[in-house]
Amino acid sequence: QVQLEESGGGLVHSGDSLRLSCAASGGTFSLYAMGWFRQRAGQEREFVATITRIGQKIVYADSVKGRFTVSRDNAGMYLQMNGLKPEDTAVYYCAADHSIYRTSVPTRPADFSSWGQGTQVTVSS
Repeated sequence: QVQLEESGGGLVHSGDSLRLSCAASGGTFSLYAMGWFRQRAGQEREFVATITRIGQKIVYADSVKGRFTVSRDNAGMYLQMNGLKPEDTAVYYCAADHSIYRTSVPTRPADFSSWGQGTQVTVSS
């Protein structure tokens, strides 16, 4: 099973940019759709973006559309976050969907079976 590790979080000001990385190891990473989720303090984990196995389909949450860009290569997955807002403050997680037979783009936490430990993003106003 693939192991995932996020990096790139930090403390920034409103309007700044950050680039999160998700390094994958121990599995056939290229077979899996990958997703980014975030969890604000006291709230449930919410969908941010999904990119399918070869990047042919990308889906974003409405709250980040036009500001965030997800991409992937042989080493991992990335989330370029521009125009950050205080409401983007959360722990960001990357996840892998091990179902190679899924016909729809996975966007629910239950669709993903491998998760990283998360990286904190804090946006001050």
